[in-house]
Amino acid sequence: MQTRVLGKTKLMVSELGFGCMGLSGFYGTPLGEEEAVRVIHRAIDLGVTFFDTAEAYGPFTNEKLVGRALKGRRDSVVIATKFGWEWLSNGKRQPNSRPDHIFKVIDESLQRLDTDYIDLFYQHRLDPQVPIEETVGALAELVKQGKIRHIGLSEVGPQTIRRAHSVHPITALQTEYSLWERGPEAEILPTVRELGIGFVAYSPLGRGFLTGDIKNAQDLAANDFRHTDPRFQGENFARNTELVERVKHLASQKNVTAGQIALAWLLHEGNDIVPIPGTKRLRYLEENIAASRIILSAEEIAQLEASVGQAAGERKSKADLSFISRE
Repeated sequence: MQTRVLGKTKLMVSELGFGCMGLSGFYGTPLGEEEAVRVIHRAIDLGVTFFDTAEAYGPFTNEKLVGRALKGRRDSVVIATKFGWEWLSNGKRQPNSRPDHIFKVIDESLQRLDTDYIDLFYQHRLDPQVPIEETVGALAELVKQGKIRHIGLSEVGPQTIRRAHSVHPITALQTEYSLWERGPEAEILPTVRELGIGFVAYSPLGRGFLTGDIKNAQDLAANDFRHTDPRFQGENFARNTELVERVKHLASQKNVTAGQIALAWLLHEGNDIVPIPGTKRLRYLEENIAASRIILSAEEIAQLEASVGQAAGERKSKADLSFISRE
């Protein structure tokens, strides 16, 4: 697999990363630890060097899993994790990016990941109570200490990106981006490209919808978080199924899968974009990696963009959207 460079700070990663969140739940029953480790090891065998986790996944259990899986392979991989939450006694969480909190949680993440440093440390969600300059200032101190090597942001808008970047170079901005979620193209992508910041695309397969394998939302496990996703509900589901059929049409012509077409499209959108699909199944992992070898013509790209369009429904629940900043 080829490599790509994230930002002017020149963090080298595989052109497709691996989103580890689903290994610890969210999409129904999580894998057993041994099986999850095998998936990560197979990803490495296939050329993946970029692994994405977060303290919030579990919470905390996903970082431990990734740390175990990457033990003995640390020098050949790039680990990205995220901070920015505080868990309350009632089980709920709230944003917390105060410097004192950051200095505390970095050591906890390092311990769970069983490593001396984190390659890319993202603010998971903006804390409206803390100026971004203070947050990035604290992260810059962690860079000086050697605990992290690069700073990232997630789900913030152009103004916040610029303010953060004025304090310390931001290596990557992570936001949802896919063939049917094109929101970043209006302002976010132009901003990060102007500043020389890499772009990490999460949910590049529309939480599995763009694979074409989900025929009925009721077939999802009862504890699958996609039941709260507006795009998997009612008329939105039916409308979005029609969009996926158009992807499948081109996929059939090229003898590949709809999911592979969706990933190939993202890879063609720019060398500064790194998608991070995740999966619990080795078969789908291998399909995802194979997407990096698919060539799309300018005509095919135009056909996709004209026929698919924006998905029906909000991309997250109202509760999740409330934590996203667009300023």
